Amino acid sequence: MRKIHVIGIGAGDPDQLTLQAVKALRSTDVFFILDKGEAKSDLVQLRRDILDAHLPDGTYRLVEARDPERDRAAGGAGYSPAVGDWRSARADIYERLITEELGEDESGAFLVWGDPSLYDSTLGILEEILDRGAVSFEHDVVPGISSVSALVARHRTGLNRVARPVQITTGRRLAQGFPEDVDDLVVMLDAHQAFQRYADQDIDIYWGAYIGTPDEILASGPLAETAPRIAELRERARDRKGWIMDTYLLRRRPRD
Repeated sequence: MRKIHVIGIGAGDPDQLTLQAVKALRSTDVFFILDKGEAKSDLVQLRRDILDAHLPDGTYRLVEARDPERDRAAGGAGYSPAVGDWRSARADIYERLITEELGEDESGAFLVWGDPSLYDSTLGILEEILDRGAVSFEHDVVPGISSVSALVARHRTGLNRVARPVQITTGRRLAQGFPEDVDDLVVMLDAHQAFQRYADQDIDIYWGAYIGTPDEILASGPLAETAPRIAELRERARDRKGWIMDTYLLRRRPRD
């Protein structure tokens, strides 16, 4: 039966690849990569660099396909349906690749940024393909170092404090309000910089973009002082690269 490895490859630094991930790479016949266009071509190149570093030439095949566009203008009640349509479009592509490019006794792999279990669609897409019933395969998951773990490591801080919870959310949810009874909040996928709404509160921010890559940018400090600098750094980075991936931790200061 066909087998699929879903391999977490870390937040960007090739040295973050685990030994388990390297073993999975070496047991793979075909690697599937979705091309996100010229602006993000360096993401494809990073995957190629990882393969070149760990696998001899001629021991695997690389199959690329174009990633479908998502309706990023959809908001409010239209957001979830737009994401669902995009994931189904991806499922169509994955299903075709597995059916046409992977032999019955071969193994394929998807290389996932960070950790496949944290804000990534690959596992859900594979489950959708299996539910359709047109193609069968086994699959396993190799965990990776997430951007969240890499972020706090680069800032030399912990993710949580003693006896306190930590929550991971999105910029879209943060824009709706800061969660109650949460003092340590990790935010991902924040294209609109929702952290700026809370610059009048006693909160520190630990921010990073392109974490683990040569383009890495870090900033930290009191939110009121640091938010304008982060906004400027983001704008410059987007102008230079055409895209940005960032993550941050908001930490309320102890209350008297």
